[in-house]
Amino acid sequence: MIKTIEWTDEGVRMIDQTRLPAAEVYRTCRDYEEVAEAIRSMVIRGAPAIGVAAAMGVALGVKNSGARTLPALRADFERIAETLSRTRPTAVNLFWAIDRMRRAFDASLSCHTTDAQALEAVRVSLEEEAKRVLAEDIAINEAMGRQGAALLPESGTVLTHCNAGALATGGYGTALGVIRAAVAQGKNIQVFADETRPFLQGARLTAWELAKDGIPVTLITDSMAGHFMKQGQIKAVIVGADRIAANGDTANKIGTYSVAVLAHENGVPFYVAAPLSTIDRSLASGEAIPIEERASSEVTHLGGIEIAPPCVPARHPAFDVTPHRYITAIITERGIARAPYTQSLNALFQ
Repeated sequence: MIKTIEWTDEGVRMIDQTRLPAAEVYRTCRDYEEVAEAIRSMVIRGAPAIGVAAAMGVALGVKNSGARTLPALRADFERIAETLSRTRPTAVNLFWAIDRMRRAFDASLSCHTTDAQALEAVRVSLEEEAKRVLAEDIAINEAMGRQGAALLPESGTVLTHCNAGALATGGYGTALGVIRAAVAQGKNIQVFADETRPFLQGARLTAWELAKDGIPVTLITDSMAGHFMKQGQIKAVIVGADRIAANGDTANKIGTYSVAVLAHENGVPFYVAAPLSTIDRSLASGEAIPIEERASSEVTHLGGIEIAPPCVPARHPAFDVTPHRYITAIITERGIARAPYTQSLNALFQ
């Protein structure tokens, strides 16, 4: 299995996804600011993986803190959390992980008589919690795969957009985890991977992952999806998510909404696979989901080469929101939700 991220004595070690598929290079972040920059620059990306990285970044920052009192350590914690929370605003797993680490900080303070004991307890507790976040993420993805595999056809081609595999998580994957589980059950699944402009996560990452696993994959441009659906060559679409509102509206990589509309028009089921930590029940609908706007240079340049006239401006919203009416089902580790999502998603938390 691909080791997207892990905790080591030297720091947080992660595969550099900006270097794939040309080179499989691992980077070790030795302080929380390096972890924050890795998230910001998409060395590590994908909502669940960002959550794991944030948890480890918090633990690493607290481990390296020179604070000698609990108030000073708590102040350091909040500064670390604030730095990490500013990296990628759309992925709710980022904030979920930081909140979880804050609860672990508070829970570790009981039954210690001295500041020295309490400081050490906090550091140990946060490191253990970060490791648990990673282990749980992998187990959740595997459970999600088992839940969703039944929805995929016995044979045929499945389309996916962006990368929702091991690279986007602690391991195994959300959407690709469902595909992996279906293949493991003996289903004859092939995959069409959208290239996913402008960062090319489908071309660089999804195609690389699936080829590495021996799962048949064909790369197509984003504009080809409708053609192949109309030809009857795509039996299902499955994607991941960066945030899901209470009503099922789903934020995912830019272009997902277009794929969902095409799937609806052509009678192709459209599935979302995401852990419960990606569901933000505080937001009534997708209209409230913040959309990250990235540098226009990621659109005007490809591989460092300018591909547009320098006088022409460009826009780069990194995500779009797919309304729940276009989503056939949402696959989670606890079960499959269907419309009406306000009720079915809420039931999964009971």
